[in-house]
Amino acid sequence: MASVELVGRASRVRAPRETATALSLGFVVAFLSVVVALPMAALAWAAADEGWAGFWETVSSPQARAALELSFGAALVVAVIDGVAGTLIAWVLVRDEFRGKRAVDATIDLPFALPTIVAGLVLLALYGPSSPIGVDVAFTRTAIVLALLFVTLPFVVRTVQPVLHELDTEMEQAARSLGASELAIFRRIVVPNLLPGILSGVALAFARAIGEIGALVIISGSLPYKTEVASVYILSRVESGDQTGAAAIAVVLLLASFLVILAIGVVRRLATRHEAALARA
Repeated sequence: MASVELVGRASRVRAPRETATALSLGFVVAFLSVVVALPMAALAWAAADEGWAGFWETVSSPQARAALELSFGAALVVAVIDGVAGTLIAWVLVRDEFRGKRAVDATIDLPFALPTIVAGLVLLALYGPSSPIGVDVAFTRTAIVLALLFVTLPFVVRTVQPVLHELDTEMEQAARSLGASELAIFRRIVVPNLLPGILSGVALAFARAIGEIGALVIISGSLPYKTEVASVYILSRVESGDQTGAAAIAVVLLLASFLVILAIGVVRRLATRHEAALARA
């Protein structure tokens, strides 16, 4: 009798939990569908309005191809720089103590809080024709890289910092006691543990860079075949009434971002499995 009562109680407790889980899952699916899935589906539908031939003609046109090549090239350069510089900055913020550390740490998040169009104006004031330091790179590809670095650097720093905080320093100390150099410790112990975080930050930085427009629309000059990136090209297509052409280029950027993030996820999973295998060995 007692066992029957216990089973009844357990089923009554389980039922509200299952209901709450179903409601939560339903909310998540509905929210993601409205905010993410449906807009992307609408974008793909608009891009296919003129069929595959029209889509290919749009994305392979000389001006569109030049804009895409510039966007991907600049994003790749910026992602590599972010991976190195962001990791070093995160290392300094976590492992070193110095005056103004909190101010530096807070400054890292400034690009997240600052509207990107304001970032473009700030960079134009500093590196434009009226530069107070005598450096004028406005309306050049160098300006594009500087603007993208400004808006993407926090991604790597903020993904590497938590990993560094959780990193066990006993392995490093043991390696030092065995005579390993600091470079060898960093290369063989620290970097493998930081790699998943670095890759995540680099992927996010790359995805953000290929779609950035606010920080570039002013300082780049948007010169076709020279400094016109894909996001600005999309804006020009929209302003000229070519919604289908704008959607086609946007789909290319969307697919590129998705593939990069997917590839980084696969690499992270392989790295995690390798580390687990080494730990078991």
